[in-house]
Amino acid sequence: MTSRMHTPHTTCPSCHEEVFLDELVGGRCPLCGYSLDEDDGTCNEYEETLERSDLGWMIFQFFVFKRFCNKGANPFQVMQILSRYEELSQCNPADAEKMQFTLEVPMSRWEQLLPKRCSKCGRMFVSGGKAVISGDLQSPEHPKAYICPSC
Repeated sequence: MTSRMHTPHTTCPSCHEEVFLDELVGGRCPLCGYSLDEDDGTCNEYEETLERSDLGWMIFQFFVFKRFCNKGANPFQVMQILSRYEELSQCNPADAEKMQFTLEVPMSRWEQLLPKRCSKCGRMFVSGGKAVISGDLQSPEHPKAYICPSC
């Protein structure tokens, strides 16, 4: 507490609260949004509103993230796909619609026991290998394919 007492601070003229200068958000009070840089005596409220497109994008990200994580995909890989999709949709929306992805998912115990056909070389295998889901974000179905250990 004593180290915090010696840091530079000021009192906000709008909300009359003590504000430390390292807590300012863009030169504004983090509590009320009053601009401490330009002290002209007027209280400008700092409003950050979410646009409808931002809200829709957050909902889209949530449902895609939840869908793939429920299938067992790595959350980091899902976030990489979402960020790549966002970049493509900002640059060229036509490319974003056709964006392909492949995610590795774990096999269930039943899948580990059954014989599987490799999607790359076509050979049959029983143990080892990995399961992947692939497709694009527009399609409602994401088929699961299996890759043998030698591929």
